[in-house]
Amino acid sequence: MAGKTFDRASQDLGNIIFLEHLNVRIQDQRLATLFYVAGLGFTRDPYLMVSVDNMWVNHGQTQFHLITGNSQKIRGYADMVVPDLDALTARLAEVKPHLQGTAFTYSLEDKYVAATCPWGNRFRCHAPGPEFGETTLGLARVEFPVPVGNAAGIARFYETVMRAPATVSAQNGHATARVQVGNRQELVFRETTAPIPAYENYHIAIYVADFSGPHRQMVERGILSEESNPYQYRFNDIVDVDTNKVLYTVEHEVRSATHPMFMRPLVNRNAAQRQPTYQRGRDAFVPGMV
Repeated sequence: MAGKTFDRASQDLGNIIFLEHLNVRIQDQRLATLFYVAGLGFTRDPYLMVSVDNMWVNHGQTQFHLITGNSQKIRGYADMVVPDLDALTARLAEVKPHLQGTAFTYSLEDKYVAATCPWGNRFRCHAPGPEFGETTLGLARVEFPVPVGNAAGIARFYETVMRAPATVSAQNGHATARVQVGNRQELVFRETTAPIPAYENYHIAIYVADFSGPHRQMVERGILSEESNPYQYRFNDIVDVDTNKVLYTVEHEVRSATHPMFMRPLVNRNAAQRQPTYQRGRDAFVPGMV
């Protein structure tokens, strides 16, 4: 058939089709509201987890799940896309006086705004761009520090067990594994010689197309940690596919594409809307709005 030719593999997602949420515990919903909602400009979900024991914060089609309790600190960073970095820094400046005495900080870096939550979790907020495709609001990646020598094995685990595309690159003698976990979303495992903090039991949630295949391998390897329900299971340990040696630990909440909450429509507000400058009909965030 005559006509144009395309690189069809460039549009492959692999088995992990969506990185949906990052779950950490927070000590105070007031402080969390100041940082995640007033500061970052995200939206508390109006339908689910609206009491004081948990709060879900919508960020495009992705979320932060913030359970009230002893706070947890992520090893590494979460990278996010936000519509406007100038508006973001203005909002963070507004909440700064209310977050004094906490770990909160923010700074304008070369290509992003770095922000630290009241409990020390670090975020890098990026402007929309080709790297993120059409995403103008959402969670793009989570990066973890890993021991030297483990990145290649971590990549093999995701390729073999999760059937997710992964690449390994090296710089200054240290390797970095990048795992595709959705459209323009990835998990990054960067080797370091620096001390790696203890894991504090936070988790990420992913959706997969082949639900039973990874489950079968996890059962065989003895790394399945929870049989949640018909649509979900969990595992904690990323292991060497040959020896089953634990290479890294971070809990994965694995959901099927038939899960009732898969791609649930999320309410997002237009954080640029203000009472003094109110514009009728512009309360909601529209994907692509910059």
